[in-house]
Amino acid sequence: MRKVVIVLVAVALATAGIYYYTRGTAASAAPARGAGAMGRAGGAGGRAPMAVDVATVSRARLSEDVQVVGNLVGNATVQVVPKVGGRLASVRVRIGDTVGQGQVIATIEDQEIREQVRQAEAASQVSQATIRQRQADLKFAETNLERSRSLYTRQLLPRQSLDDADARYQAANAQLDLARAQHNQSGARLQELRLTLGNTIIRSPVTGFVGQRFLDVGGFASTSQPVFSVVDIRLVRLVANLVERDVKRVQAGTPAVVEVDAFPGETFTGRVGRVAPIFDPQTRTAQMEIEVPNPTGRLKPGMYARVDLRVAEKADALTVPRNAIVEQPGARGVFVVDGQTARYRKIETGIQGPTLIEVSAGVKEGERVVTTGAGALRDGDRLVLPGAGAGREGQTAPAGGRQ
Repeated sequence: MRKVVIVLVAVALATAGIYYYTRGTAASAAPARGAGAMGRAGGAGGRAPMAVDVATVSRARLSEDVQVVGNLVGNATVQVVPKVGGRLASVRVRIGDTVGQGQVIATIEDQEIREQVRQAEAASQVSQATIRQRQADLKFAETNLERSRSLYTRQLLPRQSLDDADARYQAANAQLDLARAQHNQSGARLQELRLTLGNTIIRSPVTGFVGQRFLDVGGFASTSQPVFSVVDIRLVRLVANLVERDVKRVQAGTPAVVEVDAFPGETFTGRVGRVAPIFDPQTRTAQMEIEVPNPTGRLKPGMYARVDLRVAEKADALTVPRNAIVEQPGARGVFVVDGQTARYRKIETGIQGPTLIEVSAGVKEGERVVTTGAGALRDGDRLVLPGAGAGREGQTAPAGGRQ
């Protein structure tokens, strides 16, 4: 009997525990179900409305540039080396002086060469006199030969005498040829000395300015060492490297706008002169030269320059702000404002400016797209537009964030 009573008490206690446990679970589940309903009321997937900025799809003039930087160099930098050696007799320019092509910039002592020229001129005169003498001898030998032939024809002169007269004629003719050759030789020597004399005058090979001067008056000029460095800056060049993605957009003739720190706020126009047809295997870049006319000489070699290359331009492009673009794997898109909802739409882009991007397909003019906050949106999210209220709950998510 005692055992039966113990079993009945245990069953009663177990029944009471199950009852109180079941009531507690139901009470705790009720608030959770209420919170879930409120979350669904907030937005898609339980996300609260998000405050964003918007912009209107519109048309505008749009251009796309490629930026490169580098140092300017002269169109030609020439080391002026004298053609003859000797001491400098005069130096007529200094560093920074402007010189023209062919302008005399220095001279070398020429007294010895002038004396050699006078001797060669005298030798040339002697050779001319020798030629006249040999011509007279030939004329005499020719006359004597004709006379001998006439006498031999009338059998008044032996054959031996005729042969002697012919031999003298041939000898006189050879002497004249020799005199003429000697005259040509002396003439060539005279011409050589005159060229050497002319080379004692050092002239600028290009138009530009004197970049360096290596010798002063009295210094010995060698044919292997430069005396001056002359830089042609009527046209300056900037040598830069192009990455692979830009090579197809930049070609010879592409307009260029150049800026230098020496003239803030001022621009200089130029163009791409040439683009190398090969890539450097180390840097994967192609070298190009940008040519900038410099008629006033204000741009100097060595200046640091920034260059914008205008690779595309359109006067009436359909555009959206750059910060409206949402990048996804293999696609680009924007969030279009549909009432109070964000709708994701894929687009095709064209020219890319500094703040705007051309849209060639996907949106229409006049539609509104999300700008600030677009990166945090999902398709179907509810929006709080500029100037609108916070929504039914009176709370909004910060722009660009998630709740």
